[in-house]
Amino acid sequence: MKKIILIAAIFFGFLITSFVLQSAGVVAYPNLWTLHVNVAGHPIRVVDTLIVSIVGCISIMIVLLIFMLFNRTKRERREKLKQKLLVDYQAFILAYLKATTVDRNYTTFATTFNTKFKKQLMIDQLADVCLNASPENAVKLKELFFKLHLEKITYRKLHSGHWHKKIQAFKELYALNITDKNKVIYKYINSKNDILRMEAQIALVDLSKESDANPFEFLTNLHHLFSLWEQITLHQVMVQRDLKVPDFGQWLLHDNHTVQMFCLRMIREYKQINNYTRIKFLTFHKNDEVRKLAYEVIGDLKLKDILSNVKYNYKDEPQDIKLEMLKSMTKSPDISLLNFLQTIIDTEEDVDLLIEAVKAIRSMPTGDKILQDMMAKDYKNYNIIIKHVLDHRIN
Repeated sequence: MKKIILIAAIFFGFLITSFVLQSAGVVAYPNLWTLHVNVAGHPIRVVDTLIVSIVGCISIMIVLLIFMLFNRTKRERREKLKQKLLVDYQAFILAYLKATTVDRNYTTFATTFNTKFKKQLMIDQLADVCLNASPENAVKLKELFFKLHLEKITYRKLHSGHWHKKIQAFKELYALNITDKNKVIYKYINSKNDILRMEAQIALVDLSKESDANPFEFLTNLHHLFSLWEQITLHQVMVQRDLKVPDFGQWLLHDNHTVQMFCLRMIREYKQINNYTRIKFLTFHKNDEVRKLAYEVIGDLKLKDILSNVKYNYKDEPQDIKLEMLKSMTKSPDISLLNFLQTIIDTEEDVDLLIEAVKAIRSMPTGDKILQDMMAKDYKNYNIIIKHVLDHRIN
């Protein structure tokens, strides 16, 4: 709006300046004071159009100014009211939690919620307190929420056409441990809106703490790309809420490769080595990122048997995945891989791969001796690589 007003001011300033210069005889433009234009067959003076436009702009600016002043006053009044109500609502919630009577005197207080603003303020307070409340008090707060009939406000936002209101409803539901609308939340796990999708996933994971439900059950039907940021966020939620860790191997064969990568990371995090068969299957995956991560996890979990079985994939892999395979062999040393590694050293030309292969041999129980014996064979040109790896000042 400010830019529009500025452009209009410059335009009309230019016209007014032209009139002044014309009147003073400084410029020889046509007389704009008497210039007419035909509009629908009616002659209209340009100056009249200018005057009407100026008056219109001034009127709009005055209306906008009044609106802004009114809106500012309204916000200030609402903020003062909010501060006053917060004290009353917090005192009421505290008294409700301490009371022992069945009624807990909520009926009379409920009559004060006569505006949408006041109801939302109470919902916010209940949600904030419930997030840090003990299990016993959380149940009482949830009970109070329904006794005050505040669920109608939250459910209405859940079905709103505005995504930010849906997110607000998600947060209120999982803060108050309300699982009645999980099926509605479930509809948004594949939303095109990144924020809405992630908040729906967080809500479903968080709400699983109220039951024995699998916190990541939604992964079964997750077809949208599962970003690394979403993966990290959901893992943090699981840790913070101390949720039951599911067997992530059940999604390793998912058709969404980002879900597979998330499960690989979680299998590594929670040492779920019982899924080694499925992990081995992923070393043949068509997606390079999945295969690379699979080899990385194999090394971190020291699954030697898999490395022995998939070493024949090496020659068909790109350079970065070859490097990851060799790193995994370094992490989980296996003497049965010695001939394979020596063959790589004999035939490979890439320096990074040569260094990693030598490191893999050195990680074996008798690795240093094996490398010393290899250096004694002067018909190969890899001595400088072995010296580099054996140098304790570098490695």
